[in-house]
Amino acid sequence: MSLPHAILTALLEKPSSGLELTRRFDKSIGYFWSATHQQIYRELGKLETEGLIRTLPSEQPARGQKKSYEVLPAGRAELARWAGASQDPRPMRDTLLLRMRAAAVVGTEGIEADLRRHLDLHRRQLAEYEEIEQRDFPSDRDSAPDRLRHLVLRAGIDLETFWIQWLTRALDEFADVPGPGHEPA
Repeated sequence: MSLPHAILTALLEKPSSGLELTRRFDKSIGYFWSATHQQIYRELGKLETEGLIRTLPSEQPARGQKKSYEVLPAGRAELARWAGASQDPRPMRDTLLLRMRAAAVVGTEGIEADLRRHLDLHRRQLAEYEEIEQRDFPSDRDSAPDRLRHLVLRAGIDLETFWIQWLTRALDEFADVPGPGHEPA
């Protein structure tokens, strides 16, 4: 149920077309809640049918023109209800961790190289988040909405920092695993 709420959030921040939403997802919300262009358009249709958003009136004929959407009062109320509701944390599902567990019983062929690849990816993502933090959150931006958005970004920074530390530790441990391909005994 979170994609509709992510879309409502984005539209409340700025009325947008489906294409603009997709681009904004790629640059912000998509860092922690991804959605394809197709999923976004499908949800826009559902949200409009449910009376939570509406298409903004266009000055030109609608045929061939992109539609922009805005949130209606019912959509704002639904988003406020959802944001204020209690939710339990979701269990972590990570294929790399599952592959590490499997490697303990079938051998580690290919795992070390993938650990190094993941480490590189997490380092790049951390650098991107830190660049966003410097650019978008100078010390003089201290409004409540800015502080909340910064907290979300800090979660990403902290998560990437965790993965970099864990992968570094895993590679150090991996170096001590005996045998070619590190087959189990």
